[in-house]
Amino acid sequence: MELNQYLSMFIDESTEHLQAINENLLRLENSPHDIEIVHSIFRSAHTLKGMSATMGFEDPASLTHQMENVLDLVRNGKLSMDPVIFDALFKSADALEGMLKDIVAGGTGKADVTEIVAQLKSIVSGDRKAPVAGGGSAVSAQNAAIQLDEFQISVLEQSLNSGYQVFFVETRLTDECVLKAARAYMVFRVFEESGEVIKSYPSVEDIEQDRFDHSFSVYLTTHKSKESLEKEILNISEIHSVSVNALTKESLRQLSKGTASREIAAAVQAPERGVEKDTAQSVKAQQGQAAGAMSSRTIRVDLERLDNLMNLFSELLISRVRLEQLAGEIKHSDLQETVEHMARTSSELQNIVLKLRMVPVDTVFNRFPRMIRDIAKNLNKKVELIITGADTELDRTVIDEIGDPLVHLLRNAIDHGVESMEERAAANKSENASIYLRAFHSGNHVFIEVEDDGKGINTEKVLETAMKRSIVTREQAAKMSEKDIHQLLFASGFSTADKISDLSGRGVGLDVVKTKIESLGGAVEVESSIGSGTKFIVQLPLTLSIITAMLIRVEAEKYAIPLSSIVETAAITKDKIRKVHGNLLMDYRNTVIPVVPLAEMLEVPHHEKADDSEVNLVIIRKGAKLAALIVDEFIGQQEIVLRSLGKYLTHVFAISGATILGDGQVALIMDTNALIK
Repeated sequence: MELNQYLSMFIDESTEHLQAINENLLRLENSPHDIEIVHSIFRSAHTLKGMSATMGFEDPASLTHQMENVLDLVRNGKLSMDPVIFDALFKSADALEGMLKDIVAGGTGKADVTEIVAQLKSIVSGDRKAPVAGGGSAVSAQNAAIQLDEFQISVLEQSLNSGYQVFFVETRLTDECVLKAARAYMVFRVFEESGEVIKSYPSVEDIEQDRFDHSFSVYLTTHKSKESLEKEILNISEIHSVSVNALTKESLRQLSKGTASREIAAAVQAPERGVEKDTAQSVKAQQGQAAGAMSSRTIRVDLERLDNLMNLFSELLISRVRLEQLAGEIKHSDLQETVEHMARTSSELQNIVLKLRMVPVDTVFNRFPRMIRDIAKNLNKKVELIITGADTELDRTVIDEIGDPLVHLLRNAIDHGVESMEERAAANKSENASIYLRAFHSGNHVFIEVEDDGKGINTEKVLETAMKRSIVTREQAAKMSEKDIHQLLFASGFSTADKISDLSGRGVGLDVVKTKIESLGGAVEVESSIGSGTKFIVQLPLTLSIITAMLIRVEAEKYAIPLSSIVETAAITKDKIRKVHGNLLMDYRNTVIPVVPLAEMLEVPHHEKADDSEVNLVIIRKGAKLAALIVDEFIGQQEIVLRSLGKYLTHVFAISGATILGDGQVALIMDTNALIK
């Protein structure tokens, strides 16, 4: 039977069932007596077993069969879920995931899972003294073939002829590495800065989506030496080892004959010795090509090309706005009709261009539930991670960078924020702590919040530690507000941990978070209440080149306010605004909100008008907070191109950039979030 035609279906369905197994295991840990969840896991394992056996993948079929045996006893009431069973099932899920990655890459899904199988069998037999796997699955996809086509081999040969080095680089991450994709991205950045990656295994798409084990390999052309490349890669944290092997013309010829990755070392070390083509390897390679062709429905595009596309479209948009203005002045029907058609077409094109760079934060968030589970277990704490807004989209360049900061914040919440079960019981709290991970849009920014219901920040202890470490003097400490004290947490080398552990106490963490967030043009704030918990608020720019905005006029100046931060516009009589303790306030939909005169706030020269009885307002929002801006005129809604103010005009209050209008004038783009405290 020809099975390659079914391989794509097998890969897709297996991925879904593995995700279901992981999610249901996490649910079952919270409700270990819920037999319905056990039934769901059993069905997923049973389906995986049947599909694997049909496709001829023996190891996945064998492992899922052993999982079935355990789950069958649980669902029939002959066995109760306990930590040993959970560990065995989680390790089984990890092993199956590794096998599937190998199959996607063209392998046969084989892996050494004897220890996990022995553990599962011991659970069924009741002998818990059987050997238990200490490091998880021994799955390694590095034995699969990295097939190079004739074009790729030709590129490598031409690189050698041009004086470049050609390396086969194998990189292995540490077993403790949580965000593997983020570390791999940093390694690939080294590759791209020094040369060009011709082929990678697993594929770049799989690496970006965290669908790989702890190692990956590439063929690289570069001008750098072997020693320089090794040094740069090893300088990246959580790298276990790196192997850089130089390829010669002879070894490339061997590759063109079908050399597999497991034979590369021999080809590199003994280029004069040929390697015969193995028939079984040839079949494996063909299967790999079929898997790649059917499972990959995306292509990798260089971000620089997307930037160029965005810049070109930005120029097109400026010209379109100018053309619309001219057509409105000339009032020629055919011209206006043509311009309107062009506007509709370019709007559709704009949506496509914008979406090309946007990625939901779920690609980062979905890694955290399992991480929280493992850390909480190590600390003997019960923690539930509650995620909202995972479909919020961010620019790809920002997504690539926020993983590590969020890991630090979540670890900090579990270790420092959440109390032990005994402490929570003494404080009349539930022993199950909650950590909230939220994401939402506000204006042309995205906010990500990490909040815990723990003990809050002890400002006295923070101040005492800061003075002990000479971060602040006693005189400075006496003048500091609570917000200032909270910012001390981000000082380099600061830690309030009483002892050093794997998670804390080394003075590295929150300072890294602040540095990384600020390097992305964002900011991080802290809110805390003793006994109630702590909330870290990360503000990140969308970094979009094009936004929809409301153009307004303040005296002679024009400003753009992002439409996503506007609730509504209104005109009210001046007597509805009242002054309380020097602040302007107004009633708005059963609440009271502050009123901000933009002319005064932005120091725009202004004069009293003859008829000043009515004012125009723009109601803006930042999260749940509202404010009203006083403006002189609503010009209208318009799509604008966001331009940076440059390196000499950084941190301008309430201004995030500028745009060129259709008539050639420059309008400043407002950062309304800065106006709401």
